[in-house]
Amino acid sequence: MAMHRRDFLGALALAAPGVPGLNALLASPARAAPAATTIDRVEVFAARYPMTGYFKFFTGPHGSEGRAAVFVKVTAADGTVGWGQPVPIARWSDETLETAEIAIREYFVPAILGLDPTDIAGAHHAMDGAIAPGFSTGMPIARAGIDLALHDLTGRLRGQPLASMLGLPVGGRLELSWTVNVRTIEEVEQVVADGRDRGYKHFNIKVGPDPAFDAALAREVRRLAPAGFLWADANGGYDPATALRAAPMLADAGVDVLEAPLRPNRISGYQALKRQAALPILMDEGVLSPTDLEEFDRLGMLDGVAMKPARCAGLQSCDAQIRYCKDHGRMWLGSGLTDPDISFAATVALYAAHALNKPAALNGPQFLTADVLTEPFEPKDGWITAPTGPGLGVEVDEAKVRELVERTRTARPAGG
Repeated sequence: MAMHRRDFLGALALAAPGVPGLNALLASPARAAPAATTIDRVEVFAARYPMTGYFKFFTGPHGSEGRAAVFVKVTAADGTVGWGQPVPIARWSDETLETAEIAIREYFVPAILGLDPTDIAGAHHAMDGAIAPGFSTGMPIARAGIDLALHDLTGRLRGQPLASMLGLPVGGRLELSWTVNVRTIEEVEQVVADGRDRGYKHFNIKVGPDPAFDAALAREVRRLAPAGFLWADANGGYDPATALRAAPMLADAGVDVLEAPLRPNRISGYQALKRQAALPILMDEGVLSPTDLEEFDRLGMLDGVAMKPARCAGLQSCDAQIRYCKDHGRMWLGSGLTDPDISFAATVALYAAHALNKPAALNGPQFLTADVLTEPFEPKDGWITAPTGPGLGVEVDEAKVRELVERTRTARPAGG
């Protein structure tokens, strides 16, 4: 579904011709910033990417499966196009495929139509007015789709890759980490072998809520990859007392860092884990804005953050958080939300520009079996090369997008 600026403004005027101040609102510079071009049209497409292997988060309502994604196509008045891609996960966050699509189409799109597409901070301010921040950023995963599309569009308007837009070096590559998400210890050897067969040397494991199982899992992965970087992610799956037992057990089993041991509102629990110092404690869920990171750091809750542009409203916020970590000597690791094509491209470009020196847990290529790019990403020997073209650096094949959308629609289970 698409909406034009002229259609939206016309509908407003027809719907409420007698509303005081409406004409002033429509003529406000905030609604039509002076610029070389403006945001004229936004199209939104919802789909699910097919997947392979087991990943506990990716089952949807009514038996639907796959990696949910919303495609956001922003067209400027001069015809230049930028693509973005929010990637909600109902079983990981409080955003679903349906709520993300509605938030973008019904709230964020009307807020940004007519704005200067290169004023990304201004677009975020406008989106704050559409969906209030609350405790932190409102609908951050959905908003990331707009943010990515505007970075892509701005780069294309200026002829600049993302790194140049951020004042950082262009190019580079990232080493990747293979995700080990298993239900039994017996499965570990095959999952690790699958990663090693594709050139991966580093592994991240999903843990919680059972410390004994988790320690056994870590020991087995460490046995199979003795020199690799081993990263445990609990996705908030422990309670505070269990986390304090689990952290030393995981450290003894060879884990290097522990990500998201608790839900982010367990402030005293995070403080206790940091004081315990069995492992470096990284936050993930709950760090949406740079303000969140600064405040949680001041409270002594973390040693660093597992970054995700898809989680924290996009590239602008994630870039600021990486810079904070660098400036304050905090660890930052590169992660993702099993990002498909467009979100993956943005994430890789950002991390490479910041010279990430630890393996990145970007497992889209591990689990996703479809693509929408003219030249899909292909990791080589466990490494991925950053895109260097203008904007996000990749070209979207719109026919592939529409085919995936149609496939998702026709595969929707009865009653769904």
